[in-house]
Amino acid sequence: MARVKKKERQQLLVEKVKEKPFLTDEELAKALGVSVQTIRLDRLELGIPELRGRIRKMAETAQNKVKSIQSGEVVGELIDLELGHSGISLLRVTEDMVFAKTQIAKGHYMFSQANSLALAIIDAPMAVTGVANVKYKVPVHVGEKLIAKAEIVRVRGNKYFVWVKTRNDTQEVFRAKFIMVSWGEEKKGARA
Repeated sequence: MARVKKKERQQLLVEKVKEKPFLTDEELAKALGVSVQTIRLDRLELGIPELRGRIRKMAETAQNKVKSIQSGEVVGELIDLELGHSGISLLRVTEDMVFAKTQIAKGHYMFSQANSLALAIIDAPMAVTGVANVKYKVPVHVGEKLIAKAEIVRVRGNKYFVWVKTRNDTQEVFRAKFIMVSWGEEKKGARA
C-alpha cells in the first residue's frame, strides 16, 4: 500500500472501524500499511477507544434493551440490538470450548450463541425456541472470534422467524433458522 497522508489515513481508519468495529490494532495496522503504534496514536487523536472499549460501549447499550431473557443469559457478548429486528453478538473460542483430541469447538457453543441471540431480539416479555434448523459449515478452533448476526425475517402472530449467521474473520462457520414463539404479550386494549 502506498504511503498515505495522515489526514487521509485517519479518515480510512474511521471508516474501517465503523465498517468492522471488532478489528484489532494489529489488523488495522496491516490493512492501512502502518505500524501498530501509528494506529494507536491515530486512535488516541481521533478519540476512538481500543477494541475492548468499543466492544464494552456497544455491549452496554445493547444489554439495556433485552426483554425476553436476561441480558446476562446471552451466550457471548451482546454487541448490538435493535429489538424486534436484529442483533449482533461476539463469542471468543477458548480452550474449554474445544474437544481435547481435535481442538475443534463443540457445536453447542455456536448453537447457544445463535439461539440466545435469536431470543434476545424478540420484542416480548417471554419467548421460547419452537423450531431450530442449524448447519455447521466449517470447524472452529481456539482463539477464533465468532460474530453472530441475527435478523427477524418474518412475523406471523406470535411466531418470529429468525435467521442467524455466524462468521469468523474469513467465512461463515454456522447458520441457523429459528421459529421463536412469544408468550405473555399484552395486546393494546386487552385485560391483564
